[in-house]
Amino acid sequence: MKKTERLNQMLRFINQKQHFTLQDLMNEFQISKRTALRDIASLEEMGAPIYAEYGRYGGYRLLNQIQLPPISFNSQEIHALYFAMQALRSFSNLPFQVSFRSIHEKFINELSENQRQDIERFQNRVTFRHTEQIKDSEHLEILLLAAVKNIVIKITYQKANQSNSRTIHPIAIYAMKGYWYCQAYDMGKKAYRVFRCDRITSAEFTDIQPLVELNKITIQNAHSLWKPSEKAVPFKCQVSPTGIELFQQEHYPSMKLIHEMENTFIVGSYEPNELDFIIKYLAGFGKSIKIIEPVILKESLREYYRELIDDI
Repeated sequence: MKKTERLNQMLRFINQKQHFTLQDLMNEFQISKRTALRDIASLEEMGAPIYAEYGRYGGYRLLNQIQLPPISFNSQEIHALYFAMQALRSFSNLPFQVSFRSIHEKFINELSENQRQDIERFQNRVTFRHTEQIKDSEHLEILLLAAVKNIVIKITYQKANQSNSRTIHPIAIYAMKGYWYCQAYDMGKKAYRVFRCDRITSAEFTDIQPLVELNKITIQNAHSLWKPSEKAVPFKCQVSPTGIELFQQEHYPSMKLIHEMENTFIVGSYEPNELDFIIKYLAGFGKSIKIIEPVILKESLREYYRELIDDI
């Protein structure tokens, strides 16, 4: 990082902290003690009202907040932002109804002529291939707000030509293979569930008290809430290296990879009414998977392949 850029970021850092130490600067910007001292001297020369405090709990204090310069981005940061924005192109629905076109236009208009030319060269040399959003999801904003603000909501959920009312505590939303999904705790079923957002036909906030323990749950560990029912059927499948890659691209809370000796297995469970679903999922692995147990799962997959052959 260039010194001018580092000083700019340091101004924002100390303006937010007000009180800081040399160690804070060294840790935040990965610099030596000598460089940190020189940077503080440079900030003082720029007019930053920094006051040194001595003693056991000493350090530095900003006497009052300062007017910060406009945020600026270097070339690498601009390229990174442009790459990140490409992910928006695939979705006709986004939280807060933000469109790719409006963001892209504002982004391009703020660039210098040289930076715009760089982006144009990227457009002619880099292709982003996404799975297009398959169905609209109208209630992403309320789902995300409920997750962020810890609010229980009431939804109408349509599945298999049936609609039913559910009271859920949203945890997070995510996009995968052209669909938006909502990770949530179903208050009625007292269980963790994942809902397809396009199947949510209505959503409204409630005054129901949220579960305190869900405050610590994040999108990374939400799957830990999932628990199989008493009727769930355990399964185990051996997978090749190709199968491992396929699993890493798409899997569900009810399954995981384990390693035994020199072999790798997918283990998990499925509910009795999910047999068709799990069969279609496993069929996607082709020759890279071998069902170990149960026998009914193996026979069902064979029957699935026979029906495919008959339809050819």
